Amino acid sequence: MPDFDQELDASGLNCPLPILRAKKALNGMEAGKILHIIATDPGSIKDFEAFSKQTGNDLLESREEGGKFYFLLEKA
Repeated sequence: MPDFDQELDASGLNCPLPILRAKKALNGMEAGKILHIIATDPGSIKDFEAFSKQTGNDLLESREEGGKFYFLLEKA
């Protein structure tokens, strides 16, 4: 797993909160920095794919493990 610069635990939050929290976290980060997101909402997979396309932030990883969803977003 690549290194990341900041972690956001959005466990227990439902759409659209994980996206909103990620957006806020990314706003405070420099370009090229990587945000690691942990979510429990199954809808977050599609949400983060769409978010990545809309914002130009690169979705480096999207995986599910033990009922949790993990994402790596690189700030554009």
